[in-house]
Amino acid sequence: MLDIKYVREHIDEIEQMLRNRNYDMTLSEFRELDERRRNLIGEINALRQQRNENSRKIGMMKAKGEDAPGQVEQLMNKTKAVSLKIKEREKILNEIEEKLGDILSRIPNIPASDVPVGLDENDNKEVRRWGEVKEKGFVKKPHWDFAVENGWIDFVRASKVSGGGFEYLRGDIARLERILIDFMIDLHVEKHGFMEIRVPHIVKRETMFATGQLPKMENDAYLLERDDQFLIPTAEISLVSMHMNEVIPEQELPKRYVAYSPCYRREAGSYGKDVRGMFRQHQFDKVELVSFTTPERSYEELEYIVHSAEEVLQYLELPYRVVLLCTGDMGFTVAKTYDIEVWLPSYGRYREISSCSNDIDFQARRGHIRYRTTDGKTRLLHTLNGSGLAVGRTLIAVLENYQNPDGTITIPKTLRDYFNGKDIIEPIK
Repeated sequence: MLDIKYVREHIDEIEQMLRNRNYDMTLSEFRELDERRRNLIGEINALRQQRNENSRKIGMMKAKGEDAPGQVEQLMNKTKAVSLKIKEREKILNEIEEKLGDILSRIPNIPASDVPVGLDENDNKEVRRWGEVKEKGFVKKPHWDFAVENGWIDFVRASKVSGGGFEYLRGDIARLERILIDFMIDLHVEKHGFMEIRVPHIVKRETMFATGQLPKMENDAYLLERDDQFLIPTAEISLVSMHMNEVIPEQELPKRYVAYSPCYRREAGSYGKDVRGMFRQHQFDKVELVSFTTPERSYEELEYIVHSAEEVLQYLELPYRVVLLCTGDMGFTVAKTYDIEVWLPSYGRYREISSCSNDIDFQARRGHIRYRTTDGKTRLLHTLNGSGLAVGRTLIAVLENYQNPDGTITIPKTLRDYFNGKDIIEPIK
């Protein structure tokens, strides 16, 4: 969330930023309410001063025994009337501040200066590519065909049990997904220095708000209405919120966490997209990276998270590219985002497998997460997150890029130790 003083002092720039982000939102109501708020605060302060002065006079008159006919009583009645006015105006002020808070909660983060201005994904900027798209002399089938034919994925039975947007994984493909999770966690812990965390999957409403999921993304979230709690759409929610209302010593930064979790999304805002296969599901697995750091180091830390996520694909020898998202394609909370897109033969193009973002102090302000500098000052820290990686999409990439003409799958070399040296996955008979 943005600071109210910053919005007030840069309101024209904020409105231009909203246009750059394709937000249908103006700040005319904010201007009006903010002016009323400041006028009310001035009026309330003047009334309080008047009440205090009356109370002082009453005290002095009583101490000196001065009470010209009814003078103390008259002054006391005036003081009560002033107190009533204060209460009335404080009630109005609270209502205005609630409305201002709601407006502020709906303003997205300000893009970094090097983020390109654009409408959508077509205006994103490619930063680099890694690996070569290798053809094997045959037409590779999409996973929703050959993986179903081979008995590895079952969408039909999952639909019978849960409805659309779910799948069963069977045999060695279920094992492959589990191994991918272990491989990612091991790499991020042992090589990249992240601490492994096991996170709660159900969180409070205030937790969702603190991380910027609410109010904007509520329609995409799974709400447990009886308890007014949510299934997490990503482990980022639980990881960032670990330090809500805390002050972290600067010498402990950066704090780097990695967590695996199932993720739950209604995908209400993506209706009709990627309906075939398991690219976009209501329940999916993800390994998430989160970092807390100082403002001075946060963009350096963003590059570190991107590098950590890229290495997963490099070890798996999967071709990918990194793109810098434009203003119109960025998430609500972020100031800068890199997407990592893996090559998927089923689509004939690169598709997102990781999104790595710097939220600067946006989440920290909502969640009251600060750090104490070495000289004792308290400041908002910066939070960052990235997929390291989306497990289901990594599984798709392995299935499609490593498929063989006979329907088998070659296991990537870096995973074979997890398979006890096995190098081929056979269809289920």
